[in-house]
Parts: sequence; structure tokens; C-alpha cells
Amino acid sequence: MTGMARMKSKNPSVKSASSAVKHSFDSDMAMHRLRHRAGDFRGLPPAAIMAAMHVRLVKSFGFEAAHDLPTFPQGHKCRRLHGHSFRVDVIVEGEVPEDTGYLIDYGQIKDAAEPIVKELDHRYLNEIEGLSNPTSENLARWIYDRLKPALSQLSAIIVHETCTSSCEYRGS
Repeated sequence: MTGMARMKSKNPSVKSASSAVKHSFDSDMAMHRLRHRAGDFRGLPPAAIMAAMHVRLVKSFGFEAAHDLPTFPQGHKCRRLHGHSFRVDVIVEGEVPEDTGYLIDYGQIKDAAEPIVKELDHRYLNEIEGLSNPTSENLARWIYDRLKPALSQLSAIIVHETCTSSCEYRGS
């Protein structure tokens, strides 16, 4: 039964009519949210679909670099100079504005990340300021700290050091 039908059937006063309309609206929005979560978008107004859209976007970048890890024990392979084909995932997250239908242009992520990637590419990471101990953990934090001012929706950085090893940093 719609809010108007409820109002007509009870012949409410102005105060209860207002309450019935609010209750009907709240119930309708709750039903929209339940249907949206279930993936049923049929018949939903665009505002109901967009209001509940939380997304996570990932843009990946690659660079080649060498490093050694001075805090590892003597004789450990990572203590010696070696290199990786690093992959970095830049992750932004948030609510999609109804008026645009997208969270952020991937080009904005690229524009923010490219100077940082260029600073790391084909370098000895230990010589870069702030990376004297360039573990995946420290590298992820270093990249995050430099990207966050340009990407307010930044939620995480994932540094893939190898095909099977990665570190995710979500800020402090």
C-alpha cells in the first residue's frame, strides 16, 4: 500500500499525513536499497540506483628498479643488489556522484601517478630520498604519501614485487 493509500484509508490529520508520507518514503528507499544490493535494478529510479553505488577503482602502473634491503640478515639473498619488475596498483574508492555517474576519471589517476613512477623507473631505489630501506612495505607507504594530496579518494596502494608477492598499504 502506498503512502497516499494509507492516508486515504485512515483519513489522517495534517500531522499524521506528514508522518505517513515520511514513513512511505523511508520504506520505499529501504526497499530500493535492498533490491539494489540484490542486483535487481528494474523499475528503480536513477537516484535510488546511484545513491547506493560505492565503487573501488584500480589503475596499475609498472616500473623496473633495483634495490637491496640493508636490514635483512647478512647472507640473505635480498641483502644483495637485485632488481624487480614492479607493478603498483593505485586504488581509489568512494560514492559515485549521481550527476556524473563515475567516481574519478582514470586519466586523473594516471596524471597523478606518472611523475612518481618516472622517479622510480630504472633507478636504484636505495638512493631515492625516503627509501634507504626500500622494502615493499616502505615503498607502498612512500608512494601513498606522495599520491594522497593529489588523489583525495586514494584508499590503498598495492606494490607487487614479484608475481606472487605483494604488499597493500591503506594509509595510517
